[in-house]
Amino acid sequence: MNALGGTPIYLLSLIVQIVSFILLIRLLLQLVQADFFNPISQTMFKLSAPIVEPLGKIFPTIGTLNLAVLVAAILVRWMFYLVMGLATDVNFVTIVLYIPIAAFDLLYALIEIYFWGIFILAISSWVGTTGHPSVRLVGQITEPYLRPFRKVIPPIGMMDISPMIAILSLIVIRNKVLPIVGGVVQSLVN
Repeated sequence: MNALGGTPIYLLSLIVQIVSFILLIRLLLQLVQADFFNPISQTMFKLSAPIVEPLGKIFPTIGTLNLAVLVAAILVRWMFYLVMGLATDVNFVTIVLYIPIAAFDLLYALIEIYFWGIFILAISSWVGTTGHPSVRLVGQITEPYLRPFRKVIPPIGMMDISPMIAILSLIVIRNKVLPIVGGVVQSLVN
């Protein structure tokens, strides 16, 4: 067993994943200019404010891209590697090299958000809950990704298969492209 033990590592990893997920959702909400008054948007902004607001004084917002949120998400992911490295006596220079790995972790999480978001939209369209505020927000987040697929793939009668193709594209990216990118990023540390 390593210096931290199994349960504390798991809890730390879980907290880091939840906080970085909240930050990624906030990043996407601002990027797509989703409904700010939606209760979920309000919650994401309030939960992330203690981390983002101090960084907002250093990192600007460019258009709709809030760099403070992006940096916060990367730093939160990197903090896990920092704690693990310090607990196992890894030198600080090596730990700093884990920043690109933290950014890669976020890219993987972003693909998962889009995957599950499109899946939620598909299920909600079958069940008839597309008007729910949370489903509308998911639709606002995923629409910029789905739009190119909808332009290329016309509906077949009443059925829109573009979300299925968009999900398959995400699966290919996750299973084929990300391992290659991950290998390149990992080689920076080794």
